[in-house]
Amino acid sequence: MKRRSGSRNRAAQQLSESLHRGLNAYALAASAAGVSVLALVHPVEARIIYTKAHILIHNGSYPLDLNHDGLTDFTLSAQSGVTAYSRFYAGLDVRPPVDRAPNQIWHFTYQRRSSYAAALKAGVRIGPKARFGPGNGWVMASANSFKTVVGSQWCDVKNRYLGMRFLIDGKVHYGWARMNATCDKGWSLLLTGYAYETIPNKPIIAGKTKGPYDDMENDNPGASLTNPIPDFPQPASLGALAMGAPGLSIWRRKESVALPH
Repeated sequence: MKRRSGSRNRAAQQLSESLHRGLNAYALAASAAGVSVLALVHPVEARIIYTKAHILIHNGSYPLDLNHDGLTDFTLSAQSGVTAYSRFYAGLDVRPPVDRAPNQIWHFTYQRRSSYAAALKAGVRIGPKARFGPGNGWVMASANSFKTVVGSQWCDVKNRYLGMRFLIDGKVHYGWARMNATCDKGWSLLLTGYAYETIPNKPIIAGKTKGPYDDMENDNPGASLTNPIPDFPQPASLGALAMGAPGLSIWRRKESVALPH
């Protein structure tokens, strides 16, 4: 009886060791599959949001909402006319709303006094190292009573960019607004597009309309169609099991869809 009992114990021990090795191998495979599944998950927020536009601003203003959250981030204005004393006046300017004072424009100083909005060219990096500073508004261009343009980079230009720093939920984001500006024949601005970077504190390139995530998404637009649900139930994969409850939930949904009704 003792000999049989010892044989059973040795067999059980061998079975236990074999099972243990198998479980270890499975755990490693499941872990690797889980890592590969997680690696395929792209951070949705890591992208540039671009909006195409064609908005003419002439003797008026336009509330620019860069991230479409219903709040005005900057107000663009173009004004010209004659005062009661027959004096000509004109100006292009950009300013944040009173309740959004932390929003700022890339600017430069003219004659050590006035702060003017810079007219950037495509390809300029807009980020923390740019010249942003507090202010209740920035002149883009202005003229005195003799129609002399004062301290401007914005008169009669096309496809120039405002560099913008603004807040979303208290965090700093960077963006740009592309415009054509006219001073010679009627002071006006034509807004042709604008964009912002969704990652806080990440620079954006003037004129760039896509980020890394957008490129990956566009390179394989039919990716969701490459693995259709099969016509018969499939066993749960290592990847699904490694994901835990969410993975099993996905597997069960696929199985329920595949079963005939």
